[in-house]
Amino acid sequence: MTPDSLPRLARAEAAAHARYGESGAVAHFGPLVAVHAGPDLAVNAAWHGGTPGPTEADLDGFEAFSAEHGQPAKLHVLSHTAPAVVPLLRARGYALASVLHAYTHGLTDLPPLPALTVREEPDADLWADLSARGFGPGTGAIMRLVAHAPGAVRLVAEVDGEPAGTAALSVTQGVAAFYGTSTRPEFRGRGVQTALLAARLHLAAEAGADLASVFVTPGSGSERNVRRAGFRVAGVRLTFTRAG
Repeated sequence: MTPDSLPRLARAEAAAHARYGESGAVAHFGPLVAVHAGPDLAVNAAWHGGTPGPTEADLDGFEAFSAEHGQPAKLHVLSHTAPAVVPLLRARGYALASVLHAYTHGLTDLPPLPALTVREEPDADLWADLSARGFGPGTGAIMRLVAHAPGAVRLVAEVDGEPAGTAALSVTQGVAAFYGTSTRPEFRGRGVQTALLAARLHLAAEAGADLASVFVTPGSGSERNVRRAGFRVAGVRLTFTRAG
């Protein structure tokens, strides 16, 4: 991990976030990239791409955008900018809604290729259906959005010839983002996530990225898996919301 990995990650995530608004709405307010992709979707939020700002005027614009689309003002901030950004957010009535750990992995020292079969899935709707079966009820709409996003590479891991889990990656500004990882309940504990992580690291390197990233819930099984795959914690993603 290089010293600038977290600022790089913030810039790449903000830039990549815009693709979710292509079928809805996307707007830029200083360093904020705001998206409305459809009713009640988790990606209806803004990413803070780093310094400078945001200013009061940037937040005014973002909050007006959110109100126009009938969604709470939700903003993702990485921890390296928190000392400058959080006081402003709190003064405007934002509250911390969730925390994820941000992990990165350089792409010069890779794990072995997985023993399980991991293949690309050309059918976005089929991938979304498989992914939703791993994530659970109510996730179909968001996984279809993820599956159809420009630049998404959709993967399926197989166990005994059966589709057991899914994952995706995309590369922005040399940073490979890993996301959409799910395992069907009947295949859990069989190395599916480990296989999908290893396969994506190799694909990211082949695509010309020099850094991979993933966000995970603190203390989860996913966090243990990414650590075993050689990822190292780079910081924290803080998500703030302001209702009304």
